[in-house]
Amino acid sequence: MVTNRLKKSLVILHDLVATALAITIVFHVRFEGLLLAERVALLPQILPALLVVAALVYHLFGLYRSKWRFASLPDLFNIFRAVSVLTLVLLVADYILLSRDLLGEFFFGKIALALYWLVQMALLGGPRLAYRYVKYAQSRHTIARAATVPVLLLGRAVEVEVVLRAIEAGTFRKLHPVAILSPREADLGQAIRGIPVLGLIADLDQAVGDLAERGTAIRRLVAVPSALAPEEAPERLIAGARRLGLPLMRVATLGEGLASAELAPVEIEDLILRSTVEIDRARLERFMAGKIVLVTGGGGSIGSEMCLRAAAFGAAEIIVVESSEPALFQVSETLAMQGGATRVTGILADIRDRQRLLDVMKQTRPDVVFHAAALKHVPYLEAHWSEGVKTNVFGSINVADAALAAGVKAMVMISTDKAIDPVSMLGVTKRFAEMYAQSLDAETARDERGTRFIAVRFGNVLGSVGSVVPKFKAQIARGGPLTITHPDMVRYFMTVREAADLVLTAGSHAEDARGNGERAAVFVLKMGQPIRILDLAERMIRLAGFEPGEDIEIEITGVRPGERLHEILFAREEPLADTGIDGVMAAKPVFADRDRLDGWIDRLARAVENGDRAGAEAVFEEAVPEFRRRGAEKTVPVPQEPQGPAPAGATLH
Repeated sequence: MVTNRLKKSLVILHDLVATALAITIVFHVRFEGLLLAERVALLPQILPALLVVAALVYHLFGLYRSKWRFASLPDLFNIFRAVSVLTLVLLVADYILLSRDLLGEFFFGKIALALYWLVQMALLGGPRLAYRYVKYAQSRHTIARAATVPVLLLGRAVEVEVVLRAIEAGTFRKLHPVAILSPREADLGQAIRGIPVLGLIADLDQAVGDLAERGTAIRRLVAVPSALAPEEAPERLIAGARRLGLPLMRVATLGEGLASAELAPVEIEDLILRSTVEIDRARLERFMAGKIVLVTGGGGSIGSEMCLRAAAFGAAEIIVVESSEPALFQVSETLAMQGGATRVTGILADIRDRQRLLDVMKQTRPDVVFHAAALKHVPYLEAHWSEGVKTNVFGSINVADAALAAGVKAMVMISTDKAIDPVSMLGVTKRFAEMYAQSLDAETARDERGTRFIAVRFGNVLGSVGSVVPKFKAQIARGGPLTITHPDMVRYFMTVREAADLVLTAGSHAEDARGNGERAAVFVLKMGQPIRILDLAERMIRLAGFEPGEDIEIEITGVRPGERLHEILFAREEPLADTGIDGVMAAKPVFADRDRLDGWIDRLARAVENGDRAGAEAVFEEAVPEFRRRGAEKTVPVPQEPQGPAPAGATLH
């Protein structure tokens, strides 16, 4: 801290000395003889006031908010604005305060002020750029000595330039960029930060061979997103990398910006999606800044990513509530490794323990709660129905009630697209939890400071525990077969990061909508067209370098209990609401009155206590009439509970 203050003081001193020096230089260039002597004699009287004004102007335009080693065009623009304003101040002072009426002549004059502007720009901007260049040259020299891995960069020039800057900054260590291959012919013949664009990505084999003949053996390929876009046929790139025996990496980030960028192996799931939805990062930074965030199920695949994203967007503290000790340890360690100013608090707790949750929220007083803890696997919930009710219904009620009691600003519950026209215990338990949250939101609607309760519905999340893509990858690794339940089964897909960002975006909208009539209750990401699971299986086989039906078989196993062929995002009776957020849809709430909900909750509790599945399903059929039609969706009967212990606690997203 002391060192930073000293450095800032030296920068301020430099700028003030440069200001005094600029005036002195201009006087000696512009004037001579008696005119020069008169002005030099008056300088001790004028300079103090000028330096005070200059210091205020420089501070106003942020000349001390950035480090010299990162000086860039925005910093030069700030200097341009500051010097222009300061020159305008001198012009006004010269023509009004120091005009001919007081001194008999102009003290500066228009030519002197024009010269001052040029000299001041040079004295303020020049040293900054020179310092950056010295540091840049030093870092390049250091990195060049440590660079031991020749790499070929793949992608559009504008994206590759970002990676090159990251290499120069030391983010990617030991990499020695040799050349670039671009998907655009317009980039050919250019050099990006001194690295030539040798050809198109389609010329991969030839480029690697030519470089080898020149004595440079490429050892790694690094792809930016544009190289892996669907229109660039990434299958050919993967096949080429495999044929050449070169590892293919992609640029990934854990947070925002180059400092947290990293390289990761190209995975099949990186190549099977539509273009991801762009989020409003500035909006999320404003929403998260300084907040205390509590995440239930924070050790799961969705919950842990939400913790990382909340930290990346500036949360002051993240409270991770998790029933699994290993998962809690893992996410806490991952967050700690990211550094930053966000405090991390890990709490062992099960959302079924009502009093524990009430105590935790009362003690921690979070601003926002993200409820990610749940049981989510359809076959297990069909077999162990009571566990699903205990966690997804009563656990969610506990979280919502604790959030309300603690005065939380907003609670965002993760739901599922299976909650609409539910045909499974997963879907109906999630829909019931949505209804309870919506009833609480209606009760707090009259109070502008009351807690907001909303839900976010996901499709299938790529890479989450138990999702289809990791299953297919494991089956491909074993040589097949790939098993799908029905050739016409279709699903929506989204990445883990998209899922986490949707949750944060929904929370930000909940705050924006506070106190007005447009209180959306359910948020859904616009996920484009659903993907047929059979097509997904065939493409994954081809991406792995095999041919479906020849090298690896696809086996149809039949629809499982609680499954349906098509997923939907909104119920027919849910009125849509405008979020004003690109890529996000929303609906207004549809729920029963609180008295009926309380009656259903009491009956559910008795059904769980007595092991009465028929009684529980009767409650759900009353609360969610669409659940009555589930029999028409099933192709096989619901199995009896298998022998052995039921899953204990909550299995988390």
